[in-house]
Amino acid sequence: MLKYRLITALILIPLVIAALFMLPPKGFALVTLGVCMLAAWEWGQFAGLGSSAQRLSLAFICGALLALMTLSLPNYHYSVHLLPIRLSLWVSLAWWCAALLLVLSYPGSAGFWRNSKALRLLFGVLTIVPFFWGMVALRQHHYDSDPFFGAWWLLYVMLLVWGADSGAYMFGKLFGKHKLAPKVSPGKTWEGFVGGLATSAIISLLFSVYAPLGVAPFTLLICSVVAALASVLGDLTESMFKREAGIKDSSHLIPGHGGVLDRIDSLTAAIPVFACLMFLVFKTV
Repeated sequence: MLKYRLITALILIPLVIAALFMLPPKGFALVTLGVCMLAAWEWGQFAGLGSSAQRLSLAFICGALLALMTLSLPNYHYSVHLLPIRLSLWVSLAWWCAALLLVLSYPGSAGFWRNSKALRLLFGVLTIVPFFWGMVALRQHHYDSDPFFGAWWLLYVMLLVWGADSGAYMFGKLFGKHKLAPKVSPGKTWEGFVGGLATSAIISLLFSVYAPLGVAPFTLLICSVVAALASVLGDLTESMFKREAGIKDSSHLIPGHGGVLDRIDSLTAAIPVFACLMFLVFKTV
């Protein structure tokens, strides 16, 4: 299993970096849309869609929705000032606050959504659609003046999330004793949680010194820590839905890594939350 994980990671990481820096906004949006369609297909299991046809239909509906929203915007300029993007980011912030309550009160909270396919589908929309717009808005940021500026921002958030995940894993293995959310994800510990946040803070400080993103260091640190917290919540939220669905992985699309949602669960929360804070709360644009 470790061999497959390493091989897959060695293939995927260069592809992700190439997509960030080499694709124009339209091409990047199309790739992100494809990822979101795969995520929607996997979410069908969380929503209780038993047949492959139902899950494929969900994926195509998700793709059509995002495509229509994208085509409604002028000339592929995905400015955060446009209403669909701005609204999606605010909705995302509200959704992840609600998701925090669901996770904290689980399994009791599952009582009102466990038997409702409509609610579970709604949770998927609230997770996937703002993730799409967060990705394309960050990539588009200052594109006209510097085509790579937004790519650096996205890479920064990804490194932040991957660093938090790696830091949590290492600190949890070395020092983990106290369970973070035993009813949702028994393997996570408070020690790992703190270690992950510390790793994210270090990454933020290093970027502010050696690869400035044009943002005040304190603002960047605040947004980064909140995004790191959101990434943990994204992971726990997916774990909660998988536990209710009785599955270990969202799918087996990625050898050694499970499914697409298993790889982007943290990013589905961190990306839109970071974008919302930077663009709409602290107004860095």
